[in-house]
Amino acid sequence: MWALVVCLAWPAAGWLPGQTLILGSGPGGNVRIINTDAAVLTLQEPRRDLPCTLAPIKAALGFDLRFHAGYEVNIPLKELAGSENLLTMIFRVTPELKKDEPLYFVQRVRVPSIEAEAKGEAYLQGNFDLGEGKYHVDWLMRDRSERVCSHYWELEAELSPKDRDFSSVLPPGTIQPSEAEPFREEPPVQRVQDEPRLNVKILVNFAPQNARSPVLQPIDTSALVSILRSIARAPRIGRFSVVAFNLQEQRILYRQDRAERIDFPNLGEALRSLNLGTVDLKRLSQKHGETEFLAQLIRQEIGAEDQPDALIFAGPKAMLEEDVPQEALKEVGDVEYPVFYMNYNLNPQANPWRDAIGRAVRFFRGFEYTISRPRDLWVAVTEIVSRIARSKTSRRATGAGSP
Repeated sequence: MWALVVCLAWPAAGWLPGQTLILGSGPGGNVRIINTDAAVLTLQEPRRDLPCTLAPIKAALGFDLRFHAGYEVNIPLKELAGSENLLTMIFRVTPELKKDEPLYFVQRVRVPSIEAEAKGEAYLQGNFDLGEGKYHVDWLMRDRSERVCSHYWELEAELSPKDRDFSSVLPPGTIQPSEAEPFREEPPVQRVQDEPRLNVKILVNFAPQNARSPVLQPIDTSALVSILRSIARAPRIGRFSVVAFNLQEQRILYRQDRAERIDFPNLGEALRSLNLGTVDLKRLSQKHGETEFLAQLIRQEIGAEDQPDALIFAGPKAMLEEDVPQEALKEVGDVEYPVFYMNYNLNPQANPWRDAIGRAVRFFRGFEYTISRPRDLWVAVTEIVSRIARSKTSRRATGAGSP
């Protein structure tokens, strides 16, 4: 869904985001908007009788392989001073290849009473998703006094030459509202029929890139869920075990065993219990509590009786004061299946050192992949699935040849 973010000096509860796609948008549609709004969009002459500053957000490919674009708007609070107001935003996105199929969006935002001498600015942000191609955007915002701010711009969603070997999820020229729910149900996947399906166990550390952040940021949630979805969409994988945990809180948040598909809605519900801004006194009393938790998690999940075809760690770097001791890792014994680490790291140059999970994976002769861009994720999943399949084939051949 189209997103709205408000940073103001009063409680955000006074603002009611509720963007919708205007009925009639798209092929053969008959969109009905008031004449004055239609005239502003048609004339394409910038208006500033309602002062605002708009900055377009360039289309960028996300880890979900969708192009994300949008805009940021700032409005001086003094321009909204007075009794309650209402801001109405309408924007139209037109694909160059389908100029007769624009999509219209509308957003209404209630503004509480504001003092005449109010300082600062209101900040709004809108987002939408695109397929590859060129687009034109017509945007306006008006208040109850019919003051208007309007802006118009061109944007392009284009894969880089290095990314031409995979494609965006959305077809070229497609416009869609941004997904508001990252934990929506995953559509069914057509699995392979002519070979044994793989069984994987995935351990995900749901934590922010910035270890000091009191919340799991949306960008981090989106990236970690995209890693899970990329694995879930691999046609050769038929069974999934998922363990979602948080090192800082030293607890397992969610578990799903040997299922045919990952239950994203239940995973999302479980993550609501994350409370990174609160420090548990019991955890403070443990000198190396995070290390002990990670060691126990490794012993429990790698040493479990239900042997998968592979185990995959995923998450941001876990830079602990002390790594898991090798003695604790040796307790697990020989691991007959491959172990992988998909290290989500948006800025690897700033932190090039191996973390505690990476060192544990290396102990088990595993493979680590740094996920900084969408292409990294695509390459990692492709290679991981291929390695798992080869490992399983090799173990089956070895088992068949044993007396």
